[in-house]
Amino acid sequence: MIVNIAFWIFVLAMDLLIPGVMIGFGKAFMKNPPREINPGFGYRTPRSSKNQDTWDFAQREMGVVWYKWGKILLIPSVLPLLLVLGRGVATVGVVGAAICLWQLIPMLGSIAVVEWALKKNFDKNGNRR
Repeated sequence: MIVNIAFWIFVLAMDLLIPGVMIGFGKAFMKNPPREINPGFGYRTPRSSKNQDTWDFAQREMGVVWYKWGKILLIPSVLPLLLVLGRGVATVGVVGAAICLWQLIPMLGSIAVVEWALKKNFDKNGNRR
């Protein structure tokens, strides 16, 4: 039973990583986004890297999206695990893995949201509309 509870706590911690990262980086990017276009850190796509204006816009937009969606993911990430509290390691593991896979949808979907916002606010050359 102790092993089951310890594993459940471990899975809970792992399932809170994606929302936690989204909230943390989202808040950081809203307050202090990467200032210069670089190949190593920040929201980097061809559209966001057109010029400094598109870069700054994309970093802030990604921050807002990740912060909001990370907060939204918290409760639905915990509730399914509460339903399997005390169950076997296999059940907890499957539910935990399903939660992680489900969390990837909004995390990766945020790329489409930011790209759409860039396309809406900038032309193909990176000039504001």
